[in-house]
Parts: sequence; structure tokens; C-alpha cells
Amino acid sequence: MAALKRSLILVLLLVVAAGMVFPMAWMLIVSLRENPEQFGTFWQVVQAPTTWMNYADAWRSDNFLIYFANSALVALVVTAGNVVFCLWTGYAFARRRFQGSTLLFATVLGVLMVPQQVIMIPLYRLMAQLGWINTYWALIVPWLVTPFGIFLVRQYLQGMPSDMEDAARIDGAGEWYILFRIVMPLARPVLTVLAIYTFLSNWNSFLFPFLFTNDEAHRTLPVGLAFYLGKQSIDWGHLMAGASISAIPILVLFAVFQKRIIEGLTAGALKE
Repeated sequence: MAALKRSLILVLLLVVAAGMVFPMAWMLIVSLRENPEQFGTFWQVVQAPTTWMNYADAWRSDNFLIYFANSALVALVVTAGNVVFCLWTGYAFARRRFQGSTLLFATVLGVLMVPQQVIMIPLYRLMAQLGWINTYWALIVPWLVTPFGIFLVRQYLQGMPSDMEDAARIDGAGEWYILFRIVMPLARPVLTVLAIYTFLSNWNSFLFPFLFTNDEAHRTLPVGLAFYLGKQSIDWGHLMAGASISAIPILVLFAVFQKRIIEGLTAGALKE
């Protein structure tokens, strides 16, 4: 009976894994076919000759490198900002009791429940009034700190003992020294998870970069790829080639930091 149960679980996991891998495999197959829209069935696409021209064309296109560089710049700066500012704010909520702190943290939690579509118009008007439309400021500044990051860091630090911090204060250490030399190294697992989550979210972000940019010089990669969608037809080959290239940083990031991701996600479960 136990063997049958394990077999059923294994089959279920394989089905789920296949469902997750298939979209990426299909994207790769279509990206390696010349004019894949001409084929009428799945097997015709699979059996068609392989070509790398779609990748060469996408990479050599006039603005692809600009889109790629913009996405990298925005994602890296926003990630660094979230690690620093969410650490500061989460540390204040976890270790300090000040007037209105409970209400202020409740406000942060309330922002988590606000859909992005609700803030589109107010945020666009604010960016327009500041003169930040078609600038990197609009793509970076509003996202330098997020309520999710504050909540994540605060919850992690609350479960971490403060003995080392108290000992450092007795020895005369200042708050900045304690924050960056004691708390930050101890919070590395949760900061790694926050950094990866923030990078992926901003690398794949489409809605606000699409709203805040009208010129090609500031478009990010997801917005640029959207222009492969024509009114009459879709250039599937080049679209999938560009999407495959844009997925490379994500795959590399997960492959390099896979152990850190698992440690960060399980850190809270392993605490006694």
C-alpha cells in the first residue's frame, strides 16, 4: 500500500512538472522554427527544420539591446533599493516601539491588499506632475521599497533573537554598525529571497513601464516584446526568440541561487 501511494505521488509530481516545463519547451521549439505560424498542427511545428535565425534577428534588431539594458538597469537598482530600505524599515518595525508603530505597520499591510490597477491613474498623474514620464525615475523610484519586502523582513527579524544586538550596544556599538555588521549578515537568507523576488518582479514588469514610457530609449524588455504583436498577425518566431533570451537571466539567477532560495523559504520553518 505504501509503495502504491509513493507511485501515485510520483506520477502526480511528474504531471505537475510536465505542465510547468511544457510552456518553456514550446517557447523554445517555436523560437527555432522559421515562420512557425505557417504550420497548422503541433507535430508539424515539432518536425519542422531548426533554425537560429530568429535569435540572430532578435538580437540584431535596432532596439533589443536597449530594451535588455533598460530592464537590467531598472531591475538591479530597484533590487538594491529594496534590500537596503526594506531592511531599514523592517528592522525599525521589528526592534523599535514608537508612537503609532502598530497603526503604521497596519497601513503597510493594508497597502498589500490594494491591486495595482487601483493606483495606475494616481501614480501616472504624479509622475506627469514631476516630469518623470519617459525617464528612469518613473521606472525606479516608486518601487525602491515595497510593503511585501517590509513585511517579509520584519517577520524574519522578529523571530531572530536580539542578544547579539544588545551585547553590541553594551560594547558601545552604534545603530548603523549593529544594522549592517550584525543584523544584515544574520538576515542574509531573507534578504536573498527578497532580492531574487524583487529582481524577477521588475524584470518581468509590463504594466507600469508600458504606462510610463512612450519612447524607445526607455522601454524595458517586456514592453519591447509586446510590439511583436501586430494588429493583423503575430511574429511568433521572433517573439518567442526574444522571450527565450529574456528568460536567460531568470534561469541563471535561479540556478546560481537555488540553495539560497530554499534556505530563505525554509528558514522560518526550521526555527525552534
